[in-house]
Amino acid sequence: MSVTVPELRAQLNLEHELDDSLLTQKIEAASAYCASYIGKPIPDRCPAAIKQGVMMLAAFWFDIRSAGTTGGNPVMVPMGCHDLLQAHRAWAV
Repeated sequence: MSVTVPELRAQLNLEHELDDSLLTQKIEAASAYCASYIGKPIPDRCPAAIKQGVMMLAAFWFDIRSAGTTGGNPVMVPMGCHDLLQAHRAWAV
């Protein structure tokens, strides 16, 4: 995994392990989303921007358990996540 449960726990300021199975699920879902967005598997030596994108998305989905809203508009991915991943995207022509 590009992000570990302890890293995500630190990002969320969680001092307990009660939510570790849920955090694992959020990391797996965020990793799958990011891999799909960039169009290729996340490399073993994960670039910092991809790791930040996965962590940002997993933390967002942990905090907001349904579609969030910003100004009345639904938000499924936090602002900045796509910007972090954009440079690593595999473009098909």
